[in-house]
Amino acid sequence: MGRDAHTMNTTIWMNRPAADWLEGLPIGTGRLAAMVLGGVKREQVTLNHEWLWTGRNRERDNEPRAHLLEGVRQLLREERWEEATQAANDAFGGGGGISGAPNRVDPYQPAADLLLTFSHGPYCDYRRTLDLESGLVRVEYTAQHGNRITRTYLADLNRDAIYVHVAFDEYPIECVVSLDRGFGPDCALTRTAAGAQLDLHGAIRDGIEFHVRCQAAVREGEVRADGDSRLIVSGARELLLALDLGTNVKQPDAVAECDAPLPSLDDWPDLVRAHTETYRRGLGGFGLNVADLPDREGVPTPERIARAKQGEPDPGLPLLYFNLARHLMLASSALADLPANLQGKWNEDLRPPWDCDLHQDVNLQLNYWFAEPAGMTHCVEALFRHVERFVPHARQAARDLYGCRGVWFPIQTDPWGRATPESYGWAVWIGAAAWLAQHFWWRWDFGRDREFLADRAYPFLREVAAFYEDYLVADEQGALQIMPSQSPENRFVGSGNRFPVSIGISAAMDIELAHECLSHAVAAAEALDVDVDLRARWREMLAKLPPLQVGSRGQLLEWDREFEEVEPGHRHLSHLYALYPGDQIDPLDTPELFAAARRSLEIRLEHFGGHTGWSRAWTACCFARLGDPEAAWTHLMHLATDFVTDALLDLHPPRIFQIEGNFGGAAAILEMLLQSRGGRLHLLPCLPEAWPDGDVKGLRARGGFIVDLRWSGGELIEGVIQATVDASCRVRYRNHDETLDLRAGETRRLAF
Repeated sequence: MGRDAHTMNTTIWMNRPAADWLEGLPIGTGRLAAMVLGGVKREQVTLNHEWLWTGRNRERDNEPRAHLLEGVRQLLREERWEEATQAANDAFGGGGGISGAPNRVDPYQPAADLLLTFSHGPYCDYRRTLDLESGLVRVEYTAQHGNRITRTYLADLNRDAIYVHVAFDEYPIECVVSLDRGFGPDCALTRTAAGAQLDLHGAIRDGIEFHVRCQAAVREGEVRADGDSRLIVSGARELLLALDLGTNVKQPDAVAECDAPLPSLDDWPDLVRAHTETYRRGLGGFGLNVADLPDREGVPTPERIARAKQGEPDPGLPLLYFNLARHLMLASSALADLPANLQGKWNEDLRPPWDCDLHQDVNLQLNYWFAEPAGMTHCVEALFRHVERFVPHARQAARDLYGCRGVWFPIQTDPWGRATPESYGWAVWIGAAAWLAQHFWWRWDFGRDREFLADRAYPFLREVAAFYEDYLVADEQGALQIMPSQSPENRFVGSGNRFPVSIGISAAMDIELAHECLSHAVAAAEALDVDVDLRARWREMLAKLPPLQVGSRGQLLEWDREFEEVEPGHRHLSHLYALYPGDQIDPLDTPELFAAARRSLEIRLEHFGGHTGWSRAWTACCFARLGDPEAAWTHLMHLATDFVTDALLDLHPPRIFQIEGNFGGAAAILEMLLQSRGGRLHLLPCLPEAWPDGDVKGLRARGGFIVDLRWSGGELIEGVIQATVDASCRVRYRNHDETLDLRAGETRRLAF
């Protein structure tokens, strides 16, 4: 065992500054975010605020289009797939995408760069670290004459502000502090410097305003303004900077939000201590330890990644990857109003890829797959707020676009709560709301909070179910079909070459989503003892949904018939939703579909599927649910070596940061340790050979249970099951099958 096996898998570190933004180390509070590049003579810290989107399209709306629905359906009935795909996009696809018309999704924006310039000569002994148990970033190096310089970066979860502390061991060095932002022709900037304070104000034309404030305090020496854009620090032994950012989204004046206090330098140790305590509580009481890992303490993280990619075993690397995901979850969601977007809350570009937006056909949902089982439930609150913010306009959109009650949510959006299709070629899909509803159900299923079920989960489930009540259409045999329908974001031969996504009838994913949402709506109404008539209607609808089908190669069919795929190795695994993250496909209840799902996954991979980070993470999750530990482990290792920056941030080809791979990899690890469904707890269903000895504490299971496990030699030694509510469960481990009846707060210890 290494001399500090724990530290080596809870610390990301480098022996050089970042070569570019993608190699930076991220910190954040949820509202604020910062990427630390760790330069020596010139440090750059990019700053973001979760509400800083351009804001030009906050009032966008839909034109009435529901009268066009029947024409599209008739083309689908006649199996005129190419014409139906064209007509559906013309009717319901909006702008953007391949249309040539403008996309009205506002892009997420950077706020500013904090720049620190130091006046010293050569340096040595450089180390840049991100401590995943405190959220602190440190940059340390030795300048000339043995002067050790330490810079500490903290996104304080108590004050909701960003702090930078600089200490000089031997003698003071002059430092220049400034705020800057890349040139944007549509953003007017105003800079001021006075005393020990810098301010940068931005006004986006026809959009929102934002403000960045930096305050400085020094021990010894002095700090003074120089012109309107920088501070000069001289003769100081310590420097403390307090940074806060504001927008005018929630108040008329962006400056009003910039109220972070500047503590005294004497208070700095207490500030760090208090933050660390809050940060560790935010990790949810969860702990995963793996014994006897190879010693990698002295190996920088980029070298660990490179060695593992070349085939050197490093079973601790996925553990480090998992711990980073928990940090990223806190840093992007802890004090957030908005959920993590495609890059969490970090972005350096004025025109980021995909607008750094909120994609609701896998990416946004994937961000929160692991939060409930890992005990980070408070972080999902931002996702719930996002959904609830959209409901009023989503009701109007359902009526205007499809003539339905309930709600309709778009594939691609921003935070303004406007449900409009903005990606012509992709946007004709009605499943986003149902997928988002899954997270409301999970909150109830994992925690059994009856108040949440009554006040938030069931009302949203009922809204989505109401849409299905109106949207489903009976065919000649009486089956309820979903039309138009798509399987995000795939296409089949026969639907033409113009469109990236085919429009058809009752794609497997759409059927799976409808089945799940209606089933959860029934169960929620039963738990609350309400809406007897609605329950009966939903059960009738469930009975009339088309069944999932198995194709000629033993695969789960992606559409309602066996079309030839244009891209058989497509990155999306949409039709496998019922396997994961859903749970309709199960080895005990649906063995034929379970085998078909496996075959579908194999076919995807035979054609080089899983070629993005998030897709590889989903693949690992599916193999974990399939109970194949070595396949799941193989894909985890690919995820942590082939799809990461030097800081283990997830990558989408060609080299774009997308955070959902980080979160999806964490979800796969949790699925390998515990699976829960329908009152059954399956312990260590997919333990990899690379982790023969270890323990996990604080795993949360559906039904309201908390589970601790300890294993040795690849065998489960002990399981501890605690009930948070009065509940029963069946505990399974290999041939062991036992039913437990527990009272709220009761704990049962099982030996194996």
